[in-house]
Amino acid sequence: MKKLLLPFLLLSIASFGQSNLRSKIDQSSDQVESKVIEWRRDFHKYPELGNQEFRTAEKIAAHLRSLGMEVTEEVAVTGVVGILRGGKPGPMVGLRADMDALPVTERNDLPFKSVNTATYNGQETGVMHACGHDSHVAILMGVAEVLAGMKDDLEGSVKFIFQPAEEGVYDVDIAGAELMVKEGVMDDVDAIFGLHIWAQIEAGKIGYRSGPFLAAVDNLEISVKGTQAHGAAPWSSVDPIVTSAQIITGLQTILSRNVNITENPAVVTIGAIHGGIRHNIIPESVEMIGTVRTFGDEQQALVHKRITEIATNIAESAGAVADVRIGKLYPSTVNPPELTRQMTPSMIASAGEGNVIAMPPVTGAEDFSFFQREKPGFFIFLGGMKKGGDPLTTPSHHTPDFYIEESGFKLGVRTLSYFVVDYMGMK
Repeated sequence: MKKLLLPFLLLSIASFGQSNLRSKIDQSSDQVESKVIEWRRDFHKYPELGNQEFRTAEKIAAHLRSLGMEVTEEVAVTGVVGILRGGKPGPMVGLRADMDALPVTERNDLPFKSVNTATYNGQETGVMHACGHDSHVAILMGVAEVLAGMKDDLEGSVKFIFQPAEEGVYDVDIAGAELMVKEGVMDDVDAIFGLHIWAQIEAGKIGYRSGPFLAAVDNLEISVKGTQAHGAAPWSSVDPIVTSAQIITGLQTILSRNVNITENPAVVTIGAIHGGIRHNIIPESVEMIGTVRTFGDEQQALVHKRITEIATNIAESAGAVADVRIGKLYPSTVNPPELTRQMTPSMIASAGEGNVIAMPPVTGAEDFSFFQREKPGFFIFLGGMKKGGDPLTTPSHHTPDFYIEESGFKLGVRTLSYFVVDYMGMK
């Protein structure tokens, strides 16, 4: 009988300890909320593009040092990593926030409206946190303060990863999470957690998905070479414009006839096409560029294969030649089913059962996926839309009118903190 009672006794003690830590997190999250909002407004007013987050990184590093952490700067160019050593042995849990803004000129009339401009790809532009990374940084700074205040109770350590260049950098081959992984940031991490503010979910709610959540993103370039001729004598040409039009139409059959859309969607979009210079000249060549979105390595390989087959064979049938180039950018963000199952009670405890939403796949992409390829990682969406708002009319990410409701930040602080103590309690 004693042998049977012992496991239940130990389980009760562990549950009590976890509940006690959650109570401390709740109190500390309330206390730090105003700071989080203040930090976010400061970062919003002074946004910085990828690999240029110098002011942002300086403020983050100063905050982490004030909490007694081991801090490393200039990680993957401008990244900051802080380590909080817990008072008890246990796993190293990673938490990640991305820091960079976008080349977007803000239209919102806010007291903390962006004042920064920059040169991007040779053009002068406004700079704006039009994807919410300012809120990610502020929330993670809040989590750092909450967990530092209870470090003696932590059964493990926490690595705070402030990542540059999530949106990519147009003039370098490797940046952001991929470069952080290459530099060894994930070597000692057992599991990693992250969130993204989401303007189409109400503040106070959490969205998540088990398995493939966000898409892999790849750049597509297709060159079609034909034979130039006078526009009045098209029979003398091999028309790359007509051939390109047929290729564009053909590419859509990948989604309607090759991809099993009952499992996961896919996207093949041609975003620009250029050929010719005059109304009565059939040009020699046409250039097309686009984006490809897929979920999982197998689907990605299928879509890439069909793009190449369709483009080259249609061109050959017309007497033209197509050169297809596909550049892989970010892999699909995939939440491991077992880790998702383990962390779902943490989300429910933090937000309330009715406020945790299982979502369909999202065709946007996230370089958090590079961290997940190294160690188990769980990624969620944090609601940032005004309560009662319409997701169809609320300005979306990457637009000049993008706006985030700040009342949801405290939930972000609480949830990431729960993830840490709950994961540690499982090990």
